[in-house]
Amino acid sequence: MNRPLIVGVFVIAGLGLFTAGLFMIGNRHEAFARYIELYAEFANLSGITQGAKVQVAGMDAGQVQGVEIPDAPPTKFRVKIRITEKLRGLVRTDSVVTIGTEGVVGNRFLAISAGTAHAPVAAPGATLAGAEPTDISALLDQTKGTIGNIDTTVRNANKLVTNTDGLIATLGGNLNSTVTEVKTTVLNANELIAGIKEGRGAAGLLLRDEAFADEVRQAVTNIQAATSDLKSAAANAGTLVSELQSKGFPKKVDDTLTEVNQTAKNFNAASAQVRQVVADLTGPDEDGATAVATIRESLSNVNVAAVNMADETEALKHNFLLRGFFRKRGYYTLTALSPDMYRKDPLFAAQNTDRAWLLADQLFHPDSHGVEELTSPGRSALRAAFGNYGQRVFQGPVVVEGYSDSEIVSDRLAVSRTRAILVRNYLQSNFHLDTGRLGAVALENRPPDRSIHPSWNGVAIVLLKAKQ
Repeated sequence: MNRPLIVGVFVIAGLGLFTAGLFMIGNRHEAFARYIELYAEFANLSGITQGAKVQVAGMDAGQVQGVEIPDAPPTKFRVKIRITEKLRGLVRTDSVVTIGTEGVVGNRFLAISAGTAHAPVAAPGATLAGAEPTDISALLDQTKGTIGNIDTTVRNANKLVTNTDGLIATLGGNLNSTVTEVKTTVLNANELIAGIKEGRGAAGLLLRDEAFADEVRQAVTNIQAATSDLKSAAANAGTLVSELQSKGFPKKVDDTLTEVNQTAKNFNAASAQVRQVVADLTGPDEDGATAVATIRESLSNVNVAAVNMADETEALKHNFLLRGFFRKRGYYTLTALSPDMYRKDPLFAAQNTDRAWLLADQLFHPDSHGVEELTSPGRSALRAAFGNYGQRVFQGPVVVEGYSDSEIVSDRLAVSRTRAILVRNYLQSNFHLDTGRLGAVALENRPPDRSIHPSWNGVAIVLLKAKQ
C-alpha cells in the first residue's frame, strides 16, 4: 500500500478513538447533558469558588459556573449555578441554597433544598434565596463567651455563700442580745418593786403619804403589768429559739451551704471541660498543624483544582473538534470580554451594528451618599430604547457599553463600569434576558474606532445579530 495512505488511515483511526474516548468521558461526567442556569446571592461565600460542586436534595446536580464580585459592601456576591435539567422539577421558587462542607474539613459545595409542591418550578436564570453559612470562628467566640458567663456565675455563687454565712452569724448574735436585755430588764423591775415596798429611798418615803400612796400603788400596778408583758416577751423569745433549734434550722442552713459549694464545684468542673474542648479544637494535631491551618490548606487545594479545571475547559473550547459544540451549548458568554479585546473585535466595532446611545443626564442621578442610580425617567428611556428592537432582543447577544467623561482615569473606569452594570442588571430583570447573552463592558470615554461618536458620556446598548 501507499505510505501516505497508511499514515492517513492511522491518523483518522487515532482521531476516531480520541473522539470516542472524549464522548465516553463526557457522558460519564454528564458533560453532554442538558443544563439550566440559576443564581444565588450570599454576603459571605465561605470558600465557594468557580467549579464547586452543586447538589439538589443531596444528589450531585452540577457545579458553580462563576461568581460576580459586588462593587460595594451592601451588595452581595452573585453566584452562577448550573444544574442538570433532569432535576429541575425539584428546584422550586421557594428552594433555599446553603453552603455545606464534605466532612469536617472537606471541600465546600452548594446544596439546593427541594421546594414545596405548591410553589412553581424555578425558571432558568431565576435567583434563589441563599442562607448564610455559620462560621467556625463565630462558634468559638460564642463558646468563649459562654465560659466567661460560667466563671461569672461561679464567682456570684461564692459571694452568695459568704453573704449567707454573715447573715446567719448576725441573726444569731442579735437574737442572743435581745434575750439578755429582756432578762436584765425583768430583774431590775423586781428589785425596784421590792425597795418601794420596804420604804427605802425617796419612793418609800412618798408611800407614807396616804394621798400619794394611791397614785404610787397605781403606778406599781402598771409596772407589774409591764413586767408581766416583758416576761411573756422573754418566754416567747425563748420559745422561738427552741422551735428554731427543734426544727433543725441551723442544720438546714449548713445543708444549703453544702449544696451551694457542691454547685460551685460542678460549675468549675464544667468550665474546665469546656476549656479543654476549645483547646482541642484550636490546638495543633500530631504533626503540629492547627485546625485553622488545615482548613486553609484544604481551601487552597480547592482553588488550585478549580483554576486547573477552568484552564482545561478553556483549552477544550478552542479545540477545532469541539469548538462548535461549546458555542451551541452557550459556553461563550460576554462576561469575560476586556475593553481592549472588545474594541478590536470587528463584530462589536462594525458600523452596521445597532446601537442606542443614551446620555448620562437622561439615566442617572446621585443618591444621598453620592452614588449614581437609575432615575424613573431613565428606566422609561431604557425600556423605550430597548423595546424598539422588538423580538430581536431575545435572539442575539446584547452588550451594554458604559462611558464616563471624568478627568481622572480611575474615576472614568469606575463610573463607566458602574453605569454598564446598572443598565445591564435592569435590562436583565425587566426583560428576563438570558444572562449568557447579556454583557457589560467599561470603555471609559472612548467608543470603538468605527463608531459614529468619537467620545461619549453615558451608555450605549449594542444589539448583535445571532450567529447561525
